[in-house]
Amino acid sequence: MFVHVETRRRRNVQWATVLLVVVCVISFVGLALMPAPQRMSMWLEWGTVPANIFDAKAPLLPQLHDPSLLRLFTALFIHLAWLHLLGNLLFLVIFGLPAERALGSLRFLLLFVLGGMVANLVGAISLAGVRSPIIGCSGAVSAVLGTYIALFPRARLGLVLPLGLYLEFVRVPAFLLIGIWVLLQLLFSYAGPSYGAVVWWTHIAGFLFGVAFALFAREGIARRLRG
Repeated sequence: MFVHVETRRRRNVQWATVLLVVVCVISFVGLALMPAPQRMSMWLEWGTVPANIFDAKAPLLPQLHDPSLLRLFTALFIHLAWLHLLGNLLFLVIFGLPAERALGSLRFLLLFVLGGMVANLVGAISLAGVRSPIIGCSGAVSAVLGTYIALFPRARLGLVLPLGLYLEFVRVPAFLLIGIWVLLQLLFSYAGPSYGAVVWWTHIAGFLFGVAFALFAREGIARRLRG
């Protein structure tokens, strides 16, 4: 799969997507090499555990100053299984590279981090009291998808399909691949306890944040593309 983008040269190197992929892979490999009890402890310590962040019976605003909210960020780089990691990174690369070219690396990195944290925050609020960790960058990838659709609503992506002994090239709407992303998340939700719970409000919040981010930054994006 790939996205066709303009070929004119730019002075700035696009580095944010590659950096995020590398950090996620290193984090996953590091956790995978740990003994199981220590790995589980790290998931609970650095993942977003709603019960450890929010008290459903206490006012919300005072709790937003709690340093434990840092886990909304660290949880983005923790994945439970390689399929979980691969699914997230595949769609991050497919949609992230063209989005980064339009946004610029720093703005794209801000989208990923803020979108992921807001998504985890909404997920934690919706599951206040739950002791299972919210982990993975699905919410951040959802934000990237939202921004991509807002920037390129009519985009079509090249897809190579293996048909017997031949490879067939087809062009499909970006919405179709986003639908596949949604189906993958559904599969993860039923894959067993090793994946933890898929928090749908996290994905929805991330996607809506991405759309809003694109609309808010549209003037800066237009200036960048003209330049």
